[in-house]
Amino acid sequence: MDHDILALLGDVRSVAARPGFRVEPADHNGLTEYHALRHDAFVDRQGLFDRHDLDDRDTDPRTVVLLARDAAGTVLGGVRLGPVDDGPDLGWWQGGRLVVAPGSPHGTGTALVRAACARAESEGALRFEATVQACNERMFSRIGWSSVRPVTVAGTDHMLMRWPIDRIAALARSAKSALGPLLHGLTGVPGFVGDDGVPVPGSDLVAACDAIIPSMVERDPEWAGWCSVLVNVNDLAAMGAEPVGLLDALGARDASFASRVLSGLKRASTAYGVPVLGGHTQFGVPASLSVTALGRTEHPVPGGGGVAGQQVWLTADLSGNWRPGYTGRQWDSTSGRRPPELRDQLGAVARARPAAAKDVSMAGIAGSLGMLAEASGCGAVLDVASVPRPDGATVGDWFTCFPGFAMLTAGAPAPAHGAVTAACGELVPGSGVQLRWPDGELTPAVTGGVTGLGES
Repeated sequence: MDHDILALLGDVRSVAARPGFRVEPADHNGLTEYHALRHDAFVDRQGLFDRHDLDDRDTDPRTVVLLARDAAGTVLGGVRLGPVDDGPDLGWWQGGRLVVAPGSPHGTGTALVRAACARAESEGALRFEATVQACNERMFSRIGWSSVRPVTVAGTDHMLMRWPIDRIAALARSAKSALGPLLHGLTGVPGFVGDDGVPVPGSDLVAACDAIIPSMVERDPEWAGWCSVLVNVNDLAAMGAEPVGLLDALGARDASFASRVLSGLKRASTAYGVPVLGGHTQFGVPASLSVTALGRTEHPVPGGGGVAGQQVWLTADLSGNWRPGYTGRQWDSTSGRRPPELRDQLGAVARARPAAAKDVSMAGIAGSLGMLAEASGCGAVLDVASVPRPDGATVGDWFTCFPGFAMLTAGAPAPAHGAVTAACGELVPGSGVQLRWPDGELTPAVTGGVTGLGES
């Protein structure tokens, strides 16, 4: 239809530039044609298999098959992809059985590979690989794949290749990488540089301050009010401080809108048992919201107190679900919790007194671990299979989302009511964060420091 519209508009160049095929998920008939193409290529012509090339991946319901079809609907080629392990999907996917019919338009195979990469990432994969026949290694390299090591498949030389998934590093860059140069020489208490909260010199007070993204305030004012309390009390909790009060600064177009924001803020203030001491409200301005929280502790836990060799634990509340409108980005475990449960979670780090602690923030689990490691002057390894994760979240989403309550600690675990605690990695010499997979392979998640603030 859009082809016809372009023609009617006289856009001859766009019509001529359109590829002679489209890539789409396979239906039943398409699978039959795809399997026939595979048999012709891998059994009849190449002799890689004796009778057929079908295997368990073809019957795995999680396997995705993408097809290239011409304008008439004829299958020109296909590729399959899906999780490597038979158990829970750990975000490790593999592509394979790429086939293109003889005489197909130039670029059909490349388009299928690119579509497979996009689909794997959309399914939450953080590791995507394929065993590629040696003759196809150059094509994969040309579109960005990296060669890992030679392997043998069906008695034929292949190359294990990996698609570089930059999701975690990209999040860390966008959220935190500008902080070091921007804040150099401006703020910081020795030993707590990079912490979300900071001890007030000469006292037992700890102060924290967070602003909510204006678009979120505008779009979901009640939830923004709740989150303005949540993120601040989590920052205090990560330092082992007991919250004692809040100050809010609110900008709103009118009193009606302001009341919606403040209703969420008040509800969270009551649930966490932290009073709003005062603040400032401005009408007739674009939506904005920031909250300052004050807490007390005589023994603040730094985010940079870890040392290489220490084990890393994650304590996370897996209850709840994605916040409506924020699927894949914000997990809401807190709004359905009772006040005693919320307060117990806030006290987890204070009870445990670990060497270092960091609440999981907008940088996600891997990025927040990178911040803890950076402030500690070392790197970190995160065991993918050991990270507690709710059933309703893919690995890619869970590792990069903002969870309601999640704490990373080094040197000691910090269990809390209603949360799951598990050892999930360790601090190591060097810098950055690597993901460790069930086969022992390490893949980079964050290279170098996350914030640029350096060691605390």
